[in-house]
Amino acid sequence: MAEIRNYTMNFGPQHPAAHGVLRLVLELDGEVVRRADPHIGLLHRATEKLAENKTYIQSVPYMDRLDYVSMMVNEHAYVMAIEKLLDIEVPLRAQYIRVMFDEITRILNHLLWIGAHALDVGAMTMFLYAFREREDLMDCYEAVSGARMHAAYYRPGGVYRDLPDTMPRYQSSKIHNEKQTRLRNANREGSLLDFIEDFTNRFPNYVDEYETLLTDNRIWKQRLVDIGVVTPERAKALGFTGPMLRGSGVEWDLRKKQPYEVYDRLDFDIPVGINGDCYDRYLVRIEEFRQSNRIIKQCVEWLRNNAGPVITENHKVAPPSRVDMKQNMEEMIHHFKLFTEGFHVPPGETYAAVEHPKGEFGIYLVSNGANKPYRLKIRAPGFAHLAALDEMSRGHMIADVVAIIGTQDIVFGEIDR
Repeated sequence: MAEIRNYTMNFGPQHPAAHGVLRLVLELDGEVVRRADPHIGLLHRATEKLAENKTYIQSVPYMDRLDYVSMMVNEHAYVMAIEKLLDIEVPLRAQYIRVMFDEITRILNHLLWIGAHALDVGAMTMFLYAFREREDLMDCYEAVSGARMHAAYYRPGGVYRDLPDTMPRYQSSKIHNEKQTRLRNANREGSLLDFIEDFTNRFPNYVDEYETLLTDNRIWKQRLVDIGVVTPERAKALGFTGPMLRGSGVEWDLRKKQPYEVYDRLDFDIPVGINGDCYDRYLVRIEEFRQSNRIIKQCVEWLRNNAGPVITENHKVAPPSRVDMKQNMEEMIHHFKLFTEGFHVPPGETYAAVEHPKGEFGIYLVSNGANKPYRLKIRAPGFAHLAALDEMSRGHMIADVVAIIGTQDIVFGEIDR
């Protein structure tokens, strides 16, 4: 009699649904998954080790490249850890700017997630819709930092510079004549805040479009309902955070439970799921679109009415203005020392965490008093989620593994840091 044995198959790293560099070794009984073994190591960035050889400020751009879909939120945790050790106060206006861009980044992240997740499951249109909105938000990134993705905008003590009074505009070309260009520039005539406000007014209708396409779609529900179910107890035991944890019905959000910056001044709700399946996690993220939009609106209103500094006055930590630097010898010395030697951080250790779009993103920082970190340890949310892939996919079909990877919203820059 023929021996019956399980078949082992590589899923990725070339598979489009493996999201880049995931190598998943699947042990299959026919088409049913008996074991899933994720192999990481194909995108090792060595960020934690590199940070030990860079001054504190030089490591800010490395944070952007961890989860390269949630750039500014990564920076936020890192600069908060430095600020804790330095014991410096961040100006209130800078805190509102940070919170506003954290939520813009959350929408950016979820747009890529919904586009890629739907594409994995077989819905092409969703991907195109999501990138239409991402384009506007990328323009906001570019307006404040000069870069569309890797912004390096947050700095210890505040943010790099205040919000601009003008938005970059489209130029007429062979493809778009002057009349078309005027229409495209209609919401770019004012400041960045005007542009963001216009986006927040339009965005709820876009979310309605996504829901019309997906929420009651028969195929979408067949692919997601009762797939990858995780109970609240297991979600906590596995170290889930963010939408993965809230999708299982656990109401945990650092913005509410351990507020940082100005989140305790803002009005928003925490969406939670009931069943802990892929569909509930989808619904949680859809509602997060709406709640982030709500937070951004409140930040825009406050920033319109309240001027002020956006970075600390301590020139040992933050550079003086360009005008002062060119007119005052002492400010020139501060500027030179800051960008060559950097600043020295008092000895000690600290942990700072933010509610990243994917979960709790934390930075554990150890200083020995030098101008570089002695140790830097990154707590990436995706790492714990990927570790649970085996438990979530056992007993499901190969096609369901694709849906589970999509619902985890993993990015390998942070997993294999």
